[in-house]
Order: sequence, then structure tokens, then C-alpha cells
Amino acid sequence: MPNFATKLRPLILALLLGGIAAGFPLETPTPAVFSQPDGGQVAEIARRVTVRIFYDLGAGSGVIVKREGGTYTVLTNRHVVAGSQENGYTIVTEDGAAHAGKWLRDVGRVFGEVDLALVEFKSGQSYGVAVLGEWGKLSVGDAVYAAGFPNWQLKNGSEIEKTREWGVVRAFRVTGGKVGMLPAEPLVEGYQLGYTNDIAQGMSGGPVLDGEGKLVGINGRSKYPLAGIDAFKFAGGGVPVDEVFLQMEALSWAIPISYLGNLAHPRQSVGAGSPEFFGTKRGM
Repeated sequence: MPNFATKLRPLILALLLGGIAAGFPLETPTPAVFSQPDGGQVAEIARRVTVRIFYDLGAGSGVIVKREGGTYTVLTNRHVVAGSQENGYTIVTEDGAAHAGKWLRDVGRVFGEVDLALVEFKSGQSYGVAVLGEWGKLSVGDAVYAAGFPNWQLKNGSEIEKTREWGVVRAFRVTGGKVGMLPAEPLVEGYQLGYTNDIAQGMSGGPVLDGEGKLVGINGRSKYPLAGIDAFKFAGGGVPVDEVFLQMEALSWAIPISYLGNLAHPRQSVGAGSPEFFGTKRGM
């Protein structure tokens, strides 16, 4: 019997080809109608640190990883920001406020071919900053939570509705799941954390949090990609055997937060009043 993700492939492809309507609100009075995972506190942390990124006709998600004075740095996927014709983005924070953002291309070169990018915006408001976890301590079966802003949602179980005009409160989504695979060798572009959570187009760049609400990865690839086994090439050039591929395609995939260890800097954690200095334990 075909699974839910397989049934949605034609709808997702049609939406991608059809484009996304322009325009977005700065706030919305209607709360999201999504079932929250068991980790209610983790979902609240995710809400505070996750931002929505708009550009031209596209949209994606990101997570605040640094604050220095009134300057905030957002970590996202490179493929989220690479589609902009100009280096100009609108970052919408948890309160619905819109901020002008720019892609830090020069700083982001440290990521090499990894599908990550840094975007910066300025604000006098105080926003939460994600606490970095130690992804190297994750094990298969551990609880994780994926957050972001889907570009579309199913309405009445069958109709697709675009969320660009919904605002951050209504469009925000958190899904619960477990770590499903941690291959020793990363896939092309740095993907190495497979998890059972459902993610949708638009959630790319959003955070993957562990059971303590700490950032361990960045969403980037959803289940059952149209590219098939070509989406699961290892960095060394190999591909998984058929049995492993079938397991891999049934998972969503994230880039471990360890790549941010090369950019250690002061930050404030969510709810903390004093800056800390951080890096990561595990290098890549």
C-alpha cells in the first residue's frame, strides 16, 4: 500500500512548478491548529528561536544561533537562500515582525560544499537564541523535534493551501519523532542525521532539537525524494545498497550542528541573561 508521502508527490511537484504567491503579513491573530508533540516545552523553545525567511518568490525557515548587540545571526540551508536574485531577504521572527536580512556569503564559505548558510538581521528587540547540543551523543531511537514553516498545508485532508499569507503563528509547525539512522559517512552536502519526523517544503533550514530543546541539526531533506537513490550519494561517491536505501528514503534528513563549531562565537541561550562561549564537541 503506498504511504502518505508517496501519495503527496504529485501534489508537491505541482506546487513547486506553480510557484508561490507574493506577499506576506507581519502578524496574525489566529494560533496554529497543529497537534503538538509530547515535548511541549521543546515545542515552545522551537517557536522562540525559529524564523521564517522570505525572498522573491521563495520561502524557507531558519534558526537564530547568535546575538551580538542588536545583530542576530540565523543558520539555514544554502538552498533556501541561493534562489534569490539579490542578496535581500525578509526575516520574520516569532512576534510577526519583519526584518531586512542579508546572506553572509563570505563567512559561510567555511561550510564548503555543505548545505548551510548564515543570514544576518538587526533588531532592538530581544529574541531567543538556540542552545547548541552535542549531536555526537545522539543514538538511534532518541527523541527529536523538527520545526519550521511549511509552504503549504493540507486543508480538509485533501486540499492544498499555501501558507505564505498565514503569518508565523498560524504557519509554524513542530513534529515529533526519533533518530532513525546515523551513518558513519555523511551524504553529499553534509546530511548525516536521519529521523522519522515528517517535514515539508518550507521547513528546510529550520531546527532539529533534541529532547532537552538543544539544537542538534538543520532540516533539509524530506522523506521519499523525487531523485530517488541519487539523493543518497555519500560524500565519498558511493551509494547505499538497496536494503539501506529503502530505510534511508523513509526518513527525513538533517545536517548535524557540528559544522557550526568552526564559527564559535559569544551567544545568549534561550532564557539566559549572560553570554556564553560555545563550540561543539564533535568535528566533521
